[in-house]
Amino acid sequence: MKKFLLTLTVAAAFQNVSAQEITLDKIYSGYYRGKGIAGISSMKNGENYLVIEQGGIAKYSYKNSQKEGNIVDGQYQSYEFSDDESKILLLKESQPIYRHSFLGKFDIKDLKSGKVISLNNGKNIQEPRFSPDASKVAFIAENNLFFQDLNSGKITQITTDGKKNSIINGLADWVYEEEFGHARQFEWTKNSDAIVFVKSDESQVPEIYIPLYGNSLYPTEMRYKYPKAGEKNSLVSAQLYRIDSGKAVALNLGSFKNYYIPNVFQTAKPDEIVLITSERIQNASDVLKVNTKTGAVQKLFTETDEKWIETDSPTLEFLEDDSFLWGSERDGHRHLYWYDKDGKLKKQVTKGDWEVTDYYGYNPKSKEIYVQTTEKGSINKVISKINIENGKSQLISNAEGNNSANFSKNYNYFIETSSTASKPYTFVLKDGNGKTVKELQNNSDQLQKLKADNFIEKEFITIPNAAGDQMNAWIIKPKTFDPKKKYPLFMFQYSGPGSQQVSNSWDNGNTLWFNHLAQKGYIVACVDGRGTGYKGAKFKKVTYMNLGKYEIEDQITAAKWFGNQSYIDKTRIGMFGWSFGGYMTSLAMTKGADVFKLGIAVAPVTNWRYYDSVYTERFLRTPQENADGYDKNSPTEYANLLKGKFLLIHGTADDNVHFQNSMEFSEALIQNKKQFDFMAYPDKNHGIFGGNTRPQLYQKMTNFIVENL
Repeated sequence: MKKFLLTLTVAAAFQNVSAQEITLDKIYSGYYRGKGIAGISSMKNGENYLVIEQGGIAKYSYKNSQKEGNIVDGQYQSYEFSDDESKILLLKESQPIYRHSFLGKFDIKDLKSGKVISLNNGKNIQEPRFSPDASKVAFIAENNLFFQDLNSGKITQITTDGKKNSIINGLADWVYEEEFGHARQFEWTKNSDAIVFVKSDESQVPEIYIPLYGNSLYPTEMRYKYPKAGEKNSLVSAQLYRIDSGKAVALNLGSFKNYYIPNVFQTAKPDEIVLITSERIQNASDVLKVNTKTGAVQKLFTETDEKWIETDSPTLEFLEDDSFLWGSERDGHRHLYWYDKDGKLKKQVTKGDWEVTDYYGYNPKSKEIYVQTTEKGSINKVISKINIENGKSQLISNAEGNNSANFSKNYNYFIETSSTASKPYTFVLKDGNGKTVKELQNNSDQLQKLKADNFIEKEFITIPNAAGDQMNAWIIKPKTFDPKKKYPLFMFQYSGPGSQQVSNSWDNGNTLWFNHLAQKGYIVACVDGRGTGYKGAKFKKVTYMNLGKYEIEDQITAAKWFGNQSYIDKTRIGMFGWSFGGYMTSLAMTKGADVFKLGIAVAPVTNWRYYDSVYTERFLRTPQENADGYDKNSPTEYANLLKGKFLLIHGTADDNVHFQNSMEFSEALIQNKKQFDFMAYPDKNHGIFGGNTRPQLYQKMTNFIVENL
């Protein structure tokens, strides 16, 4: 009996302790999962908005936030209206390919007649797009471009030469999709009588092959075209297809920069399309207007930069008179510029020691644009409306945290999604001046669970680097922190160009794990050094031609700064990073071996020669031009310096940062007689997830930290 009572007491005590802890089991069981609102979209009338719910696509009133029924019943993954809202495109099933691309089965529902038709006879397609007059849908199937007439159901094949790993029509190849940030490479004209698309000939691009182990007796193989730095890229051309002629003809871009064609835009006028193009060295982009009646191409202007242009995320918005807004870093910060329809600069619209981080739209009645900016500090993102004629600005969101918006078509309302580092996401319906109409969703239950388990909030500080910059940083201390004691420090970073990890925003990802580590007695910190974003072009672009050099110097400086604090044990400093962060951790454990005792590098680039052309050459140019920039900042060059405990992790089917990177680094360490730990995840891609993979991965990393730091 006494023994039984003792068992009960121990069990009760364990339950009491575990209830006060953030555990890996709780993190990965979904216990702390937050709530959101899916598929928010304004209807054309500006008085209603739609969301995806369990039973269908629901219609709500902005005025009173009341549900007015379902537009469509059933379960769909996404939807898109035609311009006149007479029809709706519905995604029923999907199968991911790479980061943005996927195969999908789509239906079109006529909202007036109720008639439903399947695109491409119910077979998989990619990137369907309504014509502006809602009579047709263009799409990609097996690397060819088609359109389907929605009245007759007739399918017209525009191209016939599409072939896997050879010719792609209207669709990005692997490197375009990954680095220019989208898969669709075609656009309808405003009057629906023509399509301009990009044709990519990737036949000469070197091929990567990845073994897939699965459960088969012999491994299978995935092969695709992957241009590494300095290697051949796809040969691209812009093609014009007119419905009336039924023929696609190449546009003559010979007088313009035409190595890359990252973007195709519809303008406000019929018979016009705009292309953004650049040479291989991404320090200049042409903005070209195409006359889709004649095929004539006119250069509006050229954007230039001494270092590089953000060709992956251009801001280009055409207003009703065909003048347009353009985002540029030309004055040292990302701001908006207003051009007339012929490409002549009218004025700089935004200006200041801050960045425009997103563009939401333009209200022609009030002459106001709606933007997200860092006006309230580089770790915050807020929403403002700005009159493009007189420059008058009004903040309409919270003044701190990370705030984004989804506006009604008439800009009388918006749904604000906001968070801070200490408060999970809330969804609030506001009027056009930022006054709250109603809170639609909060995550107070999530926060309550976390607080009950002793969740620790981040503290924001700044740390000086050798160049005199103040680097943004956050720190998580144990709940029982005693400034008289010394604690081991575990540093996390990413550090890639233009990135940000030190942000006053909620993080449902690693922050929970960092809390788990803090509850085990570790101080966890993160520092955004040179090369990271939202602090101006100079801070971001100082790394040009020397990617990795200043970034690791700043992490070493930060680690030494922490080591000089009375509460840090400078003999017990570790680092963790994934992808670019894994690259940085690999450098920390070699070039910074005297500072860092432990490192965990997940899916690291270990030599930029192995990474893709578009990304790498943007910052380093080619290896042929800048061999030292590649080799002198590669951790494989410093494998002989490794001292501490090092855990290297990679998925064998990583299509982004190839497994080759970790194999090459491993060989360098082996040949230098260095001991290290290695974990390969079979058939897992860059994200390393699926089934019980993530819980196993994070338990492994936790054990490694506890045993060695």
